[in-house]
Amino acid sequence: MANILDLKTFTDSRGNLTVVEKILPFDIKRVFYIYGVDDSARGNHRHKKTIQAAICLTGSCRIMVQSGSGQPIGTFDLSMPSKCLVINPEDHHWMDNFSKDCILMVFASEYYDANDYIFEPYK
Repeated sequence: MANILDLKTFTDSRGNLTVVEKILPFDIKRVFYIYGVDDSARGNHRHKKTIQAAICLTGSCRIMVQSGSGQPIGTFDLSMPSKCLVINPEDHHWMDNFSKDCILMVFASEYYDANDYIFEPYK
């Protein structure tokens, strides 16, 4: 089930430093980021194997997640780079409401494989 992780952040007069270390439930094999999104929704899929961890580095967006039972798990509004949403393979998810300045970075547990994607939503 999708869940939010609080990333360790160090703050002083010079600014903030947020660390992603020993907190993700997987080894990172791929990193990608989404930005410059218009009014479109992104995602709208789940995976066979891939676990993902999404961090909104700047701006904001919304991620909706649905479980294997077809029930909504929740709506997650990401707007802080110290918050990380872990999305499990069985979590059907889609993103929308991207602010103009949004940069959504995603860590993935697997290398890209087109056969890992399941686009049919749960009923």
